Amino acid sequence: MLKISVISPEATLFEGEARQLVAPAFDGEVGILENHAPMVTVLGKGELRIGDGAQRFSVEGGFMQVVDNVVRVVTEKAAKL
Repeated sequence: MLKISVISPEATLFEGEARQLVAPAFDGEVGILENHAPMVTVLGKGELRIGDGAQRFSVEGGFMQVVDNVVRVVTEKAAKL
């Protein structure tokens, strides 16, 4: 299970666990599953989907860090869909 945090300048939008996450990286979508290799990527503009899509956010810019099944999404602008 992944521990996921989605943080914008205004608030923490999501804190919880899910089996997967799909994020809009600067050069296309990136999918994250359990035991993903450590990585940091710059986010672009698009839809962030957590789990089976029950949690969805529109994001613009920022970055995502993945380390030891912990995913941190820090975005410049976000809204729940």
